[in-house]
Amino acid sequence: MSEREACYTHAPEMADVKKTVLVVDDDEATRESLVAALRREHRVLRAASGETAIQMLQREDVDVMLLDLNLPGIGGFDVLNITKENYPHIEVVVISDVQELSVAIEAMRQGAFHYMAKDLDPDAVRLLVAAACERQNLSRSVMRLNAEMAEQNDREFVVGPSPATREVVELARKVAPLPATVLILGESGTGKELMARLLHRQSENPSAPFVAVNLAAIPKDLVESTLFGHEKGSFTGAIRQQIGKFELASGGSLFLDEIGDLRLELQAKLLRAVQENEIERVGGTHPIKTNFRLIAATNVDLERAVKEGRFREDLYFRLRIIPIRMPALRERSEDVPELAQFFLRRYGVKFRKDVQGIADTALETLRGYWWPGNIRELENLIERLVAVSDKPWITDEDLPVEFHVAQLNGHGPAGESLLDRAVATFERNFIVRSLDKAEWNVTATARTLDIPLSTLKSKMKRLGIREIAKRIRGD
Repeated sequence: MSEREACYTHAPEMADVKKTVLVVDDDEATRESLVAALRREHRVLRAASGETAIQMLQREDVDVMLLDLNLPGIGGFDVLNITKENYPHIEVVVISDVQELSVAIEAMRQGAFHYMAKDLDPDAVRLLVAAACERQNLSRSVMRLNAEMAEQNDREFVVGPSPATREVVELARKVAPLPATVLILGESGTGKELMARLLHRQSENPSAPFVAVNLAAIPKDLVESTLFGHEKGSFTGAIRQQIGKFELASGGSLFLDEIGDLRLELQAKLLRAVQENEIERVGGTHPIKTNFRLIAATNVDLERAVKEGRFREDLYFRLRIIPIRMPALRERSEDVPELAQFFLRRYGVKFRKDVQGIADTALETLRGYWWPGNIRELENLIERLVAVSDKPWITDEDLPVEFHVAQLNGHGPAGESLLDRAVATFERNFIVRSLDKAEWNVTATARTLDIPLSTLKSKMKRLGIREIAKRIRGD
Protein backbone atom coordinates (compact mmCIF):
# COMPACT_ATOMS: atom_id res chain seq x y z
CA MET A 1 0.00 0.00 0.00
CA SER A 2 1.12 3.58 -0.70
CA GLU A 3 2.45 5.99 1.91
CA ARG A 4 -0.69 8.14 1.84
CA GLU A 5 -2.92 5.12 2.39
CA ALA A 6 -5.61 5.72 4.99
CA CYS A 7 -7.95 2.79 4.53
CA TYR A 8 -10.42 1.34 6.97
CA THR A 9 -10.14 -2.31 7.86
CA HIS A 10 -13.67 -3.64 7.76
CA ALA A 11 -14.90 -6.20 10.25
CA PRO A 12 -18.30 -7.75 11.01
CA GLU A 13 -20.74 -5.50 12.82
CA MET A 14 -20.60 -5.72 16.62
CA ALA A 15 -23.08 -4.61 19.23
CA ASP A 16 -20.48 -2.44 21.00
CA VAL A 17 -18.73 0.49 19.36
CA LYS A 18 -15.24 -0.61 18.38
CA LYS A 19 -12.16 1.25 19.48
CA THR A 20 -10.17 2.86 16.68
CA VAL A 21 -6.51 1.85 16.47
CA LEU A 22 -4.07 3.74 14.23
CA VAL A 23 -1.04 1.72 13.11
CA VAL A 24 1.86 3.99 12.14
CA ASP A 25 4.77 2.13 10.54
CA ASP A 26 6.71 2.61 7.32
CA ASP A 27 7.15 -1.14 6.89
CA GLU A 28 4.18 -2.58 5.00
CA ALA A 29 4.67 -6.12 6.31
CA THR A 30 4.60 -4.88 9.93
CA ARG A 31 1.49 -2.79 9.25
CA GLU A 32 -0.38 -5.70 7.74
CA SER A 33 0.59 -8.15 10.48
CA LEU A 34 -0.65 -5.73 13.14
CA VAL A 35 -3.88 -5.09 11.21
CA ALA A 36 -4.47 -8.83 10.89
CA ALA A 37 -4.02 -9.25 14.65
CA LEU A 38 -6.43 -6.45 15.56
CA ARG A 39 -9.07 -6.24 12.84
CA ARG A 40 -11.57 -8.54 14.55
CA GLU A 41 -11.85 -6.55 17.79
CA HIS A 42 -11.08 -3.05 16.56
CA ARG A 43 -11.49 -0.55 13.75
CA VAL A 44 -7.98 -0.24 12.33
CA LEU A 45 -6.44 2.64 10.37
CA ARG A 46 -3.01 2.66 8.69
CA ALA A 47 -0.41 5.36 8.14
CA ALA A 48 3.03 4.82 6.57
CA SER A 49 4.61 8.03 7.85
CA GLY A 50 4.45 10.50 10.71
CA GLU A 51 3.10 13.21 8.43
CA THR A 52 0.19 11.01 7.34
CA ALA A 53 -0.52 10.01 10.95
CA ILE A 54 -0.73 13.64 12.12
CA GLN A 55 -3.11 14.48 9.25
CA MET A 56 -5.33 11.53 10.17
CA LEU A 57 -5.49 12.59 13.82
CA GLN A 58 -7.09 15.85 12.70
CA ARG A 59 -10.04 14.07 11.08
CA GLU A 60 -10.32 10.73 12.90
CA ASP A 61 -11.29 9.94 16.49
CA VAL A 62 -8.39 7.65 17.38
CA ASP A 63 -8.28 5.76 20.67
CA VAL A 64 -4.97 3.86 20.51
CA MET A 65 -1.90 4.43 18.36
CA LEU A 66 0.75 1.81 17.59
CA LEU A 67 3.73 3.99 16.69
CA ASP A 68 7.01 2.96 15.06
CA LEU A 69 9.85 5.05 16.47
CA ASN A 70 12.00 4.71 13.35
CA LEU A 71 9.97 6.67 10.82
CA PRO A 72 11.24 8.62 7.81
CA GLY A 73 10.62 12.38 7.88
CA ILE A 74 8.92 13.27 11.15
CA GLY A 75 10.35 10.81 13.64
CA GLY A 76 8.43 8.61 16.04
CA PHE A 77 9.32 10.64 19.14
CA ASP A 78 8.13 13.81 17.40
CA VAL A 79 4.82 12.13 16.53
CA LEU A 80 4.52 10.95 20.15
CA ASN A 81 5.06 14.48 21.49
CA ILE A 82 2.61 16.02 19.02
CA THR A 83 -0.01 13.40 19.85
CA LYS A 84 0.23 13.72 23.63
CA GLU A 85 0.23 17.51 23.44
CA ASN A 86 -2.80 17.82 21.16
CA TYR A 87 -4.68 14.55 21.79
CA PRO A 88 -3.86 13.55 25.39
CA HIS A 89 -6.68 10.98 25.49
CA ILE A 90 -4.94 8.77 22.89
CA GLU A 91 -2.94 5.91 24.36
CA VAL A 92 0.31 5.39 22.43
CA VAL A 93 2.17 2.09 22.28
CA VAL A 94 5.60 2.55 20.69
CA ILE A 95 7.08 -0.22 18.60
CA SER A 96 10.66 -0.60 17.46
CA ASP A 97 13.21 -3.18 16.46
CA VAL A 98 15.76 -1.44 18.70
CA GLN A 99 16.08 -3.64 21.76
CA GLU A 100 17.36 -0.98 24.16
CA LEU A 101 15.88 -0.34 27.59
CA SER A 102 16.84 3.34 27.41
CA VAL A 103 14.58 3.83 24.37
CA ALA A 104 11.63 2.27 26.20
CA ILE A 105 12.24 4.42 29.29
CA GLU A 106 12.42 7.60 27.21
CA ALA A 107 9.22 6.72 25.34
CA MET A 108 7.38 6.09 28.61
CA ARG A 109 8.76 9.33 30.06
CA GLN A 110 7.31 11.24 27.11
CA GLY A 111 3.85 9.79 27.66
CA ALA A 112 3.74 6.42 25.91
CA PHE A 113 1.49 3.79 27.50
CA HIS A 114 3.86 0.91 26.74
CA TYR A 115 6.71 -0.29 24.56
CA MET A 116 6.87 -3.42 22.46
CA ALA A 117 9.21 -5.09 19.99
CA LYS A 118 8.20 -5.68 16.38
CA ASP A 119 8.44 -9.44 16.72
CA LEU A 120 5.61 -9.78 19.26
CA ASP A 121 3.12 -12.53 18.48
CA PRO A 122 -0.53 -11.57 17.66
CA ASP A 123 -1.90 -12.64 21.04
CA ALA A 124 0.56 -10.43 22.87
CA VAL A 125 -0.32 -7.51 20.60
CA ARG A 126 -4.04 -7.99 21.25
CA LEU A 127 -3.50 -8.14 25.01
CA LEU A 128 -1.39 -4.99 24.99
CA VAL A 129 -3.94 -3.05 22.91
CA ALA A 130 -6.76 -4.30 25.15
CA ALA A 131 -4.86 -2.99 28.18
CA ALA A 132 -4.39 0.37 26.45
CA CYS A 133 -8.13 0.49 25.71
CA GLU A 134 -8.96 -0.26 29.34
CA ARG A 135 -6.67 2.52 30.50
CA GLN A 136 -8.27 4.93 28.05
CA ASN A 137 -11.75 3.95 29.25
CA LEU A 138 -10.66 4.64 32.81
CA SER A 139 -9.13 7.99 31.83
CA ARG A 140 -12.28 9.05 30.02
CA SER A 141 -14.42 7.96 32.97
CA VAL A 142 -12.31 10.10 35.29
CA MET A 143 -12.57 13.04 32.88
CA ARG A 144 -16.34 12.60 32.66
CA LEU A 145 -16.71 12.40 36.44
CA ASN A 146 -14.55 15.49 36.88
CA ALA A 147 -16.67 17.32 34.33
CA GLU A 148 -19.86 16.23 36.10
CA MET A 149 -18.46 17.35 39.45
CA ALA A 150 -17.46 20.69 37.96
CA GLU A 151 -20.93 21.03 36.47
CA GLN A 152 -22.56 20.25 39.80
CA ASN A 153 -20.32 22.73 41.58
CA ASP A 154 -21.10 25.30 38.90
CA ARG A 155 -24.84 24.86 39.33
CA GLU A 156 -24.97 26.73 42.59
CA PHE A 157 -28.00 28.44 44.07
CA VAL A 158 -27.60 32.11 43.21
CA VAL A 159 -28.72 34.35 46.04
CA GLY A 160 -30.04 37.61 44.61
CA PRO A 161 -30.98 40.83 46.39
CA SER A 162 -34.75 40.24 46.38
CA PRO A 163 -36.49 39.77 49.77
CA ALA A 164 -38.26 36.66 48.43
CA THR A 165 -34.95 34.93 47.68
CA ARG A 166 -33.27 35.93 50.90
CA GLU A 167 -36.24 34.73 52.91
CA VAL A 168 -36.25 31.28 51.33
CA VAL A 169 -32.47 30.93 51.64
CA GLU A 170 -32.58 31.93 55.30
CA LEU A 171 -35.19 29.25 55.95
CA ALA A 172 -33.10 26.68 54.08
CA ARG A 173 -30.03 27.47 56.15
CA LYS A 174 -32.00 27.02 59.36
CA VAL A 175 -33.37 23.60 58.46
CA ALA A 176 -30.41 22.23 56.46
CA PRO A 177 -28.57 20.76 59.49
CA LEU A 178 -31.75 18.97 60.64
CA PRO A 179 -32.59 15.43 59.47
CA ALA A 180 -36.23 16.40 58.93
CA THR A 181 -38.00 15.76 55.63
CA VAL A 182 -38.32 18.82 53.38
CA LEU A 183 -40.96 19.41 50.69
CA ILE A 184 -39.93 21.98 48.06
CA LEU A 185 -42.85 23.54 46.19
CA GLY A 186 -42.81 25.76 43.14
CA GLU A 187 -43.35 26.13 39.44
CA SER A 188 -41.15 24.35 36.91
CA GLY A 189 -37.81 26.04 36.45
CA THR A 190 -37.71 27.84 39.81
CA GLY A 191 -34.60 25.98 41.02
CA LYS A 192 -36.05 23.25 43.21
CA GLU A 193 -33.16 20.85 42.63
CA LEU A 194 -30.63 23.62 43.27
CA MET A 195 -32.37 24.28 46.58
CA ALA A 196 -32.20 20.56 47.40
CA ARG A 197 -28.46 20.59 46.70
CA LEU A 198 -28.06 23.68 48.86
CA LEU A 199 -29.81 21.85 51.72
CA HIS A 200 -27.46 18.89 51.27
CA ARG A 201 -24.30 21.04 51.08
CA GLN A 202 -25.23 22.72 54.36
CA SER A 203 -26.27 19.52 56.11
CA GLU A 204 -24.24 17.90 58.87
CA ASN A 205 -22.60 15.52 56.37
CA PRO A 206 -22.22 17.28 52.97
CA SER A 207 -19.68 14.68 51.77
CA ALA A 208 -22.34 11.94 52.00
CA PRO A 209 -24.18 10.85 48.83
CA PHE A 210 -26.72 13.15 47.20
CA VAL A 211 -28.96 11.02 44.99
CA ALA A 212 -31.39 12.86 42.72
CA VAL A 213 -34.30 11.08 41.02
CA ASN A 214 -36.70 12.71 38.57
CA LEU A 215 -39.76 10.49 38.93
CA ALA A 216 -41.43 11.98 35.85
CA ALA A 217 -38.48 10.88 33.67
CA ILE A 218 -38.60 7.18 34.65
CA PRO A 219 -40.90 4.78 32.77
CA LYS A 220 -43.78 3.86 35.08
CA ASP A 221 -43.00 0.15 35.10
CA LEU A 222 -39.41 0.84 36.21
CA VAL A 223 -40.07 3.32 39.02
CA GLU A 224 -40.37 0.72 41.76
CA SER A 225 -37.17 -1.15 40.94
CA THR A 226 -35.34 2.15 40.42
CA LEU A 227 -36.28 3.37 43.88
CA PHE A 228 -36.29 0.16 45.89
CA GLY A 229 -34.03 -2.10 43.83
CA HIS A 230 -34.78 -5.68 42.85
CA GLU A 231 -33.50 -9.20 43.35
CA LYS A 232 -32.19 -11.36 40.53
CA GLY A 233 -35.03 -13.16 38.74
CA SER A 234 -37.76 -11.08 40.38
CA PHE A 235 -39.23 -10.21 36.96
CA THR A 236 -38.48 -10.72 33.28
CA GLY A 237 -35.20 -9.01 32.48
CA ALA A 238 -33.94 -8.95 36.08
CA ILE A 239 -30.76 -10.85 35.24
CA ARG A 240 -28.89 -9.51 38.26
CA GLN A 241 -29.54 -7.89 41.61
CA GLN A 242 -29.96 -4.10 41.50
CA ILE A 243 -29.46 -1.70 44.38
CA GLY A 244 -32.16 0.98 44.49
CA LYS A 245 -31.83 4.72 45.02
CA PHE A 246 -32.92 4.44 48.66
CA GLU A 247 -29.92 2.25 49.45
CA LEU A 248 -27.54 4.34 47.32
CA ALA A 249 -28.51 7.42 49.35
CA SER A 250 -27.66 5.72 52.65
CA GLY A 251 -26.19 8.22 55.07
CA GLY A 252 -26.92 11.12 52.73
CA SER A 253 -29.82 12.83 50.99
CA LEU A 254 -32.39 11.41 48.57
CA PHE A 255 -34.02 14.01 46.34
CA LEU A 256 -37.28 12.89 44.72
CA ASP A 257 -38.32 15.43 42.10
CA GLU A 258 -41.87 15.48 40.71
CA ILE A 259 -43.16 13.54 43.72
CA GLY A 260 -46.73 14.32 42.61
CA ASP A 261 -46.30 11.87 39.71
CA LEU A 262 -45.70 8.88 41.99
CA ARG A 263 -48.33 6.13 41.65
CA LEU A 264 -50.63 5.49 44.61
CA GLU A 265 -49.36 1.97 45.28
CA LEU A 266 -45.78 3.24 45.43
CA GLN A 267 -46.79 6.11 47.68
CA ALA A 268 -47.59 3.50 50.36
CA LYS A 269 -44.13 1.97 50.03
CA LEU A 270 -42.52 5.40 50.18
CA LEU A 271 -44.49 6.24 53.33
CA ARG A 272 -43.25 3.07 54.99
CA ALA A 273 -39.65 3.82 53.95
CA VAL A 274 -39.84 7.28 55.48
CA GLN A 275 -41.67 6.25 58.66
CA GLU A 276 -39.97 2.93 59.41
CA ASN A 277 -36.54 3.64 57.85
CA GLU A 278 -36.68 0.41 55.92
CA ILE A 279 -37.45 -0.79 52.40
CA GLU A 280 -37.90 -4.08 50.60
CA ARG A 281 -36.48 -4.78 47.16
CA VAL A 282 -38.77 -6.03 44.41
CA GLY A 283 -38.76 -9.81 44.79
CA GLY A 284 -37.09 -9.55 48.19
CA THR A 285 -38.09 -11.55 51.24
CA HIS A 286 -36.79 -9.41 54.09
CA PRO A 287 -36.73 -5.68 54.93
CA ILE A 288 -33.56 -3.62 54.56
CA LYS A 289 -32.80 -0.84 57.01
CA THR A 290 -32.21 2.59 55.44
CA ASN A 291 -30.83 5.86 56.74
CA PHE A 292 -31.29 8.91 54.54
CA ARG A 293 -32.66 12.43 54.57
CA LEU A 294 -35.62 12.79 52.16
CA ILE A 295 -36.09 15.96 50.13
CA ALA A 296 -39.10 15.93 47.82
CA ALA A 297 -40.21 18.49 45.26
CA THR A 298 -43.22 19.08 43.05
CA ASN A 299 -44.94 21.69 40.90
CA VAL A 300 -48.28 19.96 41.53
CA ASP A 301 -50.84 21.30 44.01
CA LEU A 302 -50.63 18.37 46.43
CA GLU A 303 -53.52 19.59 48.59
CA ARG A 304 -55.78 19.48 45.56
CA ALA A 305 -54.33 16.09 44.57
CA VAL A 306 -55.21 14.78 48.04
CA LYS A 307 -58.79 16.02 47.72
CA GLU A 308 -59.08 14.38 44.31
CA GLY A 309 -57.73 11.07 45.62
CA ARG A 310 -54.54 11.18 43.53
CA PHE A 311 -52.18 11.55 46.47
CA ARG A 312 -52.22 9.94 49.90
CA GLU A 313 -53.09 12.34 52.68
CA ASP A 314 -50.85 10.60 55.23
CA LEU A 315 -47.87 10.80 52.86
CA TYR A 316 -48.58 14.45 52.11
CA PHE A 317 -48.48 15.39 55.81
CA ARG A 318 -45.38 13.23 56.29
CA LEU A 319 -43.58 15.03 53.46
CA ARG A 320 -44.48 18.59 54.40
CA ILE A 321 -42.73 18.55 57.77
CA ILE A 322 -40.77 21.53 56.49
CA PRO A 323 -42.30 23.09 53.36
CA ILE A 324 -40.20 25.49 51.29
CA ARG A 325 -41.92 27.41 48.51
CA MET A 326 -39.67 28.57 45.69
CA PRO A 327 -40.81 31.96 44.35
CA ALA A 328 -41.41 32.35 40.63
CA LEU A 329 -38.90 34.54 38.82
CA ARG A 330 -41.57 37.21 38.19
CA GLU A 331 -41.88 37.47 41.99
CA ARG A 332 -38.17 38.13 42.36
CA SER A 333 -37.46 40.38 39.37
CA GLU A 334 -34.72 42.17 41.35
CA ASP A 335 -32.67 38.96 40.99
CA VAL A 336 -32.84 38.87 37.19
CA PRO A 337 -29.71 41.02 36.56
CA GLU A 338 -27.56 38.98 38.94
CA LEU A 339 -28.84 35.68 37.54
CA ALA A 340 -28.30 36.88 33.98
CA GLN A 341 -24.72 37.94 34.72
CA PHE A 342 -24.08 34.59 36.43
CA PHE A 343 -25.26 32.65 33.39
CA LEU A 344 -23.32 35.01 31.12
CA ARG A 345 -20.07 34.09 32.89
CA ARG A 346 -20.91 30.39 32.82
CA TYR A 347 -21.61 30.21 29.10
CA GLY A 348 -18.85 32.65 28.23
CA VAL A 349 -16.42 30.10 29.66
CA LYS A 350 -18.24 27.14 28.10
CA PHE A 351 -18.34 28.64 24.60
CA ARG A 352 -14.99 30.46 24.95
CA LYS A 353 -16.64 33.78 24.19
CA ASP A 354 -15.33 37.09 25.53
CA VAL A 355 -18.74 38.59 26.28
CA GLN A 356 -18.06 41.20 28.95
CA GLY A 357 -21.57 41.99 30.10
CA ILE A 358 -25.20 42.86 29.47
CA ALA A 359 -26.23 46.46 28.90
CA ASP A 360 -28.30 48.08 31.64
CA THR A 361 -31.18 48.76 29.25
CA ALA A 362 -31.20 45.09 28.22
CA LEU A 363 -31.23 44.05 31.89
CA GLU A 364 -34.20 46.34 32.50
CA THR A 365 -35.99 44.71 29.56
CA LEU A 366 -35.27 41.28 31.05
CA ARG A 367 -36.59 42.42 34.43
CA GLY A 368 -39.88 43.47 32.85
CA TYR A 369 -40.53 40.07 31.25
CA TRP A 370 -43.08 37.60 32.65
CA TRP A 371 -40.74 34.55 32.62
CA PRO A 372 -43.27 31.70 32.34
CA GLY A 373 -40.33 29.26 32.28
CA ASN A 374 -38.68 30.93 35.30
CA ILE A 375 -34.93 30.60 35.88
CA ARG A 376 -34.59 27.79 33.38
CA GLU A 377 -36.00 30.03 30.66
CA LEU A 378 -33.59 32.82 31.60
CA GLU A 379 -30.64 30.44 31.55
CA ASN A 380 -31.62 29.07 28.14
CA LEU A 381 -31.96 32.60 26.77
CA ILE A 382 -28.52 33.70 28.01
CA GLU A 383 -26.96 30.49 26.71
CA ARG A 384 -28.43 31.17 23.27
CA LEU A 385 -27.38 34.84 23.28
CA VAL A 386 -23.80 34.01 24.25
CA ALA A 387 -23.59 31.19 21.71
CA VAL A 388 -24.51 33.44 18.76
CA SER A 389 -22.87 36.64 20.02
CA ASP A 390 -19.88 38.13 18.21
CA LYS A 391 -19.85 41.35 20.27
CA PRO A 392 -18.35 42.26 23.66
CA TRP A 393 -21.73 43.31 25.10
CA ILE A 394 -25.30 42.01 24.86
CA THR A 395 -27.69 44.87 24.16
CA ASP A 396 -31.41 45.42 23.60
CA GLU A 397 -31.22 44.56 19.93
CA ASP A 398 -30.00 41.05 20.78
CA LEU A 399 -33.15 40.21 22.74
CA PRO A 400 -36.05 38.40 21.01
CA VAL A 401 -38.98 40.56 19.96
CA GLU A 402 -41.33 39.12 22.61
CA PHE A 403 -39.23 40.73 25.34
CA HIS A 404 -39.69 44.16 23.79
CA VAL A 405 -43.42 43.53 23.38
CA ALA A 406 -43.61 42.60 27.08
CA GLN A 407 -41.97 45.93 27.91
CA LEU A 408 -44.64 47.76 25.96
CA ASN A 409 -47.38 45.95 27.85
CA GLY A 410 -46.01 47.17 31.16
CA HIS A 411 -46.67 50.48 32.85
CA GLY A 412 -44.39 53.26 31.61
CA PRO A 413 -43.64 56.63 33.16
CA ALA A 414 -46.56 58.91 33.94
CA GLY A 415 -47.87 60.63 30.81
CA GLU A 416 -46.08 58.20 28.44
CA SER A 417 -48.41 56.41 26.05
CA LEU A 418 -47.98 52.92 24.63
CA LEU A 419 -47.05 54.51 21.30
CA ASP A 420 -44.38 56.63 23.00
CA ARG A 421 -42.82 53.53 24.57
CA ALA A 422 -42.94 51.65 21.27
CA VAL A 423 -41.21 54.51 19.45
CA ALA A 424 -38.57 54.79 22.20
CA THR A 425 -37.90 51.04 22.04
CA PHE A 426 -37.48 51.13 18.27
CA GLU A 427 -35.31 54.25 18.43
CA ARG A 428 -33.05 52.78 21.12
CA ASN A 429 -32.51 49.52 19.21
CA PHE A 430 -31.91 51.37 15.93
CA ILE A 431 -29.30 53.67 17.48
CA VAL A 432 -27.57 50.78 19.28
CA ARG A 433 -27.39 48.83 16.02
CA SER A 434 -25.96 51.86 14.20
CA LEU A 435 -23.37 52.49 16.92
CA ASP A 436 -22.32 48.86 16.85
CA LYS A 437 -21.79 48.98 13.07
CA ALA A 438 -19.62 52.10 13.54
CA GLU A 439 -17.64 50.36 16.30
CA TRP A 440 -19.25 52.75 18.81
CA ASN A 441 -17.78 55.85 17.21
CA VAL A 442 -20.43 58.45 18.09
CA THR A 443 -19.27 61.03 15.54
CA ALA A 444 -19.29 58.48 12.71
CA THR A 445 -22.72 57.23 13.79
CA ALA A 446 -24.18 60.75 13.77
CA ARG A 447 -22.80 61.21 10.28
CA THR A 448 -24.33 57.89 9.15
CA LEU A 449 -27.74 58.78 10.65
CA ASP A 450 -27.49 62.27 9.14
CA ILE A 451 -28.27 64.03 12.40
CA PRO A 452 -26.26 66.58 14.43
CA LEU A 453 -23.78 65.11 16.92
CA SER A 454 -25.46 67.01 19.75
CA THR A 455 -28.83 65.47 18.83
CA LEU A 456 -27.39 61.96 18.88
CA LYS A 457 -25.73 62.53 22.26
CA SER A 458 -28.99 63.88 23.67
CA LYS A 459 -30.91 60.82 22.44
CA MET A 460 -28.25 58.48 23.83
CA LYS A 461 -28.58 60.11 27.24
CA ARG A 462 -32.39 60.03 27.18
CA LEU A 463 -32.53 56.39 26.03
CA GLY A 464 -29.87 55.12 28.45
CA ILE A 465 -27.35 54.30 25.71
CA ARG A 466 -24.54 56.58 26.82
CA GLU A 467 -23.46 54.28 29.65
CA ILE A 468 -23.35 51.33 27.26
CA ALA A 469 -21.07 53.26 24.93
CA LYS A 470 -18.73 54.20 27.79
CA ARG A 471 -18.39 50.61 28.92
CA ILE A 472 -17.79 49.23 25.45
CA ARG A 473 -15.22 51.92 24.63
CA GLY A 474 -13.62 51.48 28.06
CA ASP A 475 -14.06 55.15 28.96
